[in-house]
Amino acid sequence: MFACLYATSFFTVHRSRKAKAAAPTPTSLSSSNGHLAYTLAKETDNVIQKGLGETLGSHDVTPMQGAQQWPGWTLLWGLPHPTSFWWSLATFGINMALCLCVADLVYRAPLQYPSLELSFARVGYVSDTSASILIREPDNKQLPIFVSYRSTPVTGSHSSQNAWQAVGKSYWLSNETDATFTVTINGLQPNSRYQYAVSNNWSGLFTTAPRQGHVAPGTDKLTFLTSSCIKPRFPYNPFSHPMSMPGFNHLAQWLPSLKASFMLFLGDFIYIDVPRRFGNDPETYRREYRQVYSSPDWPSVSKDLPWIHVLDDHEIANDWDRNTTAPYPAAADPWQLYHSSVNPPPVTPEASYFQFTHGPASFFLLDTRRYRSPSQPLSANSSEKTMLGFEQLSHLLVFLSRPEPEGVKWKFIVSSIPFTRNWRFGSTDTWAGYLHERQIILEAMWSVSPGTGIVILSGDRHEFAATAFPPPEGSQYPLSATVHEFSTSPLSMFYLPFRTYEEREGEDEPCVKYVPDGNSKFGAVEVMGGKGEQGVMRFRLFVDGEEVWNHVLTTGPIVMRGARERDAVWG
Repeated sequence: MFACLYATSFFTVHRSRKAKAAAPTPTSLSSSNGHLAYTLAKETDNVIQKGLGETLGSHDVTPMQGAQQWPGWTLLWGLPHPTSFWWSLATFGINMALCLCVADLVYRAPLQYPSLELSFARVGYVSDTSASILIREPDNKQLPIFVSYRSTPVTGSHSSQNAWQAVGKSYWLSNETDATFTVTINGLQPNSRYQYAVSNNWSGLFTTAPRQGHVAPGTDKLTFLTSSCIKPRFPYNPFSHPMSMPGFNHLAQWLPSLKASFMLFLGDFIYIDVPRRFGNDPETYRREYRQVYSSPDWPSVSKDLPWIHVLDDHEIANDWDRNTTAPYPAAADPWQLYHSSVNPPPVTPEASYFQFTHGPASFFLLDTRRYRSPSQPLSANSSEKTMLGFEQLSHLLVFLSRPEPEGVKWKFIVSSIPFTRNWRFGSTDTWAGYLHERQIILEAMWSVSPGTGIVILSGDRHEFAATAFPPPEGSQYPLSATVHEFSTSPLSMFYLPFRTYEEREGEDEPCVKYVPDGNSKFGAVEVMGGKGEQGVMRFRLFVDGEEVWNHVLTTGPIVMRGARERDAVWG
């Protein structure tokens, strides 16, 4: 519409200019539509110049005649030049190019890449004795689908353990499941390498987790990755593939050296409402998931890396706080098919939050969307307001209070949104809007038995920040009970050009590190193994393909606040 209006104004102005030049006097054409448009254009330009002159000073902006001599105003405002046909034409071309770029970004992927023919397989949660695999195959000619697995062959070995074993099959795939199905392989051995194969020519490798409290032989640590927020072709590049993920390329270059066991992806796997929502039905949501999995960059970050997911708002709607009302059922459909179905086992059969232990670390994956109260109108400190709901909160408190097996020295709380209130923009959507319940959880964290460290992993903000939560001064809790949060995003999206994180006096949530810039950020968490009393972990931050910061935390010894200003837990 803007282009049409510009074109109308462009040709009207220049036609009226020619008409004015041929007329004996302007007055004789004062009733002409062309001259009226020309007069309006001149008056508009005069108003603009006058306003800019008042803002910048009379020495910075000349009157109308000066503006006519400098075409920059035409390019800046995107309006027709009052006297020059060629500068108006140049501005028209720029406007048209911008309109085409917007149309390309908004409509090209939904219209040209619905990804209905997507066929793929990926590994989800892998425990010490099992592995979950997701398969999608829309081509009925490939049916039935058979899935087999075997331990990785050893050179020169002909033992029976390397023989293929059938584990699952499907004779029919329909639109009811968007042509997907899942297979769980049980009865596996810890610390073992396996290969799986699907009859539609997909195959891959995975390694089972070590026994609880241990790390894999030949290594002294567990390494896993964390990040959130991806959107194809963001930031926009008109020359890239509509499904490209620049952040995936940064991640892929580090995978061989990091040797991560899994990716914890903390939400916003899709952006259903960015840049434009196309519907509220299940197929619209499904298409967004298929488009991510059809990205030409997806195989490079999933071939040997299991992905585990939590849900956030853009998988439903921005700042979602309306429980299971519409469009939640439509949004939950592909979330269940593509993610939850191959996640760790839910805490209860119908829950959408998860819990598992991997080697020297235990994890609780929160659902901060489905069970929460509306962010308004109740205040953040209201006891009637909940983020997790009674049942999920109860399970989290049990998880925090339970003793861990020997060798498990770290508990990770995985939240799609930040726990700190230091983020001041849109804070009512984060834990800053649910302070009463947050305080209950903090006190439970500080009460965890000595020798066990508590770390919160979060995303959502399109920035990175590490924040500490020391116990209140003079409280019953030791300084070594300090909780730390690492909030990391986006993996492949835009970062915020303005600063939204601010530590304030009196809130006692000191900033450890703040890194706002970067369109691609992910963290690598290294949990050290060993039977010593002290647990050690390191967080490594990667921004746009470069490692920019790392931080070491340790558990214990117990030191009461005031005895030492800096405990080993600070790193």
